[in-house]
Amino acid sequence: MADVTVICGSASDGPVAEKVFETLKEHGVDYDYKVISAHRDPERLDEYVKASTARVFIAIAGLSAALPGVIASKTKRPVIGVPVSGTLMGLDALLSIVQMPRGVPVACVGVDNGVNAALLAIRILEAGRA
Repeated sequence: MADVTVICGSASDGPVAEKVFETLKEHGVDYDYKVISAHRDPERLDEYVKASTARVFIAIAGLSAALPGVIASKTKRPVIGVPVSGTLMGLDALLSIVQMPRGVPVACVGVDNGVNAALLAIRILEAGRA
């Protein structure tokens, strides 16, 4: 069972996810990886989040970047959003992730910053063990 689940909204987010994988591997953290769109496959996302035993979710998404917020609405576990650069250099995704409504908390790292997302997940895991 993985401690961290990394979910991308699209396979094109893979380069950012690779940074997450490398950092988690360096620190010996087990992870799962899925590509599930919050818009195109909401039922599959709902089923996956509910069935997951991960302690932290990292959601990587661009454009409207709804994925982190949708995941956070379905779990009480921590969710870290990673905005992906695109036509607006990631500003659209960044603003979507940081503007969550009350009761749907999502941590957000910088645009394309998969390394910081992994490091934050590791700190969350370590805090739970302290």
